[in-house]
Amino acid sequence: MNPTLKIRTPEGIAFSFALAGPVVRCLAWIIDFLVVATGATIINKFGQLAGLVSPDLAQAIMVLSYFVFSIGYGIVLEWSWRGQTVGKRLLRLRVMDAHGLRLQFHQVLLRNLLRFVDMLPALYLVGGLASFFNRRAQRLGDLAANTVVVYNPKPAEPDLDQLLAGKFNSLRQHPHLEARLRQRVSPDEARLALQALMRRDELDPAPRVALFSELAEHFKSLVMFPAESVEAMPDEQYVRNVVDILFRTHAAEAKPASAEMARALG
Repeated sequence: MNPTLKIRTPEGIAFSFALAGPVVRCLAWIIDFLVVATGATIINKFGQLAGLVSPDLAQAIMVLSYFVFSIGYGIVLEWSWRGQTVGKRLLRLRVMDAHGLRLQFHQVLLRNLLRFVDMLPALYLVGGLASFFNRRAQRLGDLAANTVVVYNPKPAEPDLDQLLAGKFNSLRQHPHLEARLRQRVSPDEARLALQALMRRDELDPAPRVALFSELAEHFKSLVMFPAESVEAMPDEQYVRNVVDILFRTHAAEAKPASAEMARALG
């Protein structure tokens, strides 16, 4: 069983991430090494052209180019792909801040610059040993940059039948207002409401009440339903009814609309 990293935000939301161990990280590195080696081979082809002018110049260009490419590969991809390289993406891994904060560029830069230290004396021996004995499986570059490598599982499509079952939706008594609500709610707002319901059990009571109160007030400002339909309705139930409208075009449907589900989760 993989060790986990547990993070609780100031808002009371708890997150749990499965940490990637030395073996799977080694496999990701092998894939990245093959990518870098392929790139280095292409660089060498161009470097050979400089050999027509000066063999020493060609050698210098190839060595410098390989250094820049091998380091730049990790920096550019981990920053632009939010903590992933080709190897990490294929194996569903991701680099993240050890405290769950947004990954910063200086962290990506530092962990990749120290990669050469982790590779000493050969085959990532230093980094492998550090990762093996560290409870978070961090190599030296991770320790210096305060980063960890975690599994990045593919998000599962939520079961809206289970999430929304057994709740009468009084808002559906007004089809014209339902249609207006779908038009006015953005994909980001729909996704936020859905994820709030999915993660409600991970929230502490006070933050949960505040979150659903804010969401309910926002949706009420977009479309005003008759007072008799929303009277005495708790904020969380109001948000639940809105999600039901946004993702299920008819109350009796057994499955969520796939297009709207893809819009919210994508």
